[in-house]
Amino acid sequence: MPGSDDSMDAPYTPCATRIPADISRPDRILGPFTARQSAILAVAAVVLYGGWWATRPFMAPLAYAALAVPIAGAMAALALGRREGIGLDRFLLAALTHARTPKRRVHAPEGVPRLPDIVPARWAHSAGPPVAAMRMPYDGITPGGVLDLGSDGKAGVAECSTVNFELRSAAEQQGLSAAFARWLNSLTGPTQLLVRCHRIDLAPLVDSLHHHAAALPHPALERAARDHADFLSELALSRDLLGRQALLIAREESPAGDSRRSGREGRAVQRLEEAARALAPAEIDVTALDSQRSAELLSAACNPDTPAQRDDRPEGSL
Repeated sequence: MPGSDDSMDAPYTPCATRIPADISRPDRILGPFTARQSAILAVAAVVLYGGWWATRPFMAPLAYAALAVPIAGAMAALALGRREGIGLDRFLLAALTHARTPKRRVHAPEGVPRLPDIVPARWAHSAGPPVAAMRMPYDGITPGGVLDLGSDGKAGVAECSTVNFELRSAAEQQGLSAAFARWLNSLTGPTQLLVRCHRIDLAPLVDSLHHHAAALPHPALERAARDHADFLSELALSRDLLGRQALLIAREESPAGDSRRSGREGRAVQRLEEAARALAPAEIDVTALDSQRSAELLSAACNPDTPAQRDDRPEGSL
């Protein structure tokens, strides 16, 4: 056809997008081994050699080798293995710490009082493990909504909208990817993207529909509003409604001996503002959480069964 653009019919060739390297990866000290791996292997070698030196008067070398090979293999797997993106030694340490951590914890800053002596011991034993006080990993929330992590610095939290990527054309997908890649390359500190799932409570939305239905200008609109409210009520009773929330966390570490805590807070807020400007070309809205919404988020994280109210603001789909 006259005036048609031949470039629209040309096949799309995907282009590669550069992302920043893992600058937090440990340095290789001895060949392909890091300092942590070298230390574990060196300790294992010294222990096995010491065991052979102590047992060589009364144990044959082959017998000691048969005993030492499984131990050496286990230590090598511990030093070189990885699970969930971390070293196997750290993974096992985290597993042991989790196993030793009390599972029943309550908010008790003053401590959990012991049971009265009048309570029989068998009752306390049948109640299960004792309750321990909950120790949150933060010291509080600043008026600007930034989490105070104590010696670990400050963390600013923002909520991100989502983008429907699959329904975009190839050129639009390339533009969105390039904008997101530019933001990744501009990062100057630890940043986390968290997608959390939470329950949705439709009761406030249903009450609002019933309350404002009578004020609609036409009876047909009023009936439609009430029917929609009834539909939402049946939907909430028949299904377990879940929603997803995308969060961006920018953390500012506190160097040892640095007492400028307010500066870290301002830098965390500034990084969220920079993320909002950088992700705007990718059609992602970044909204920093204030102190009230940050407190609600932490409360929901501590009690996941608490349903969240339905937000009427429009948002994209993942």
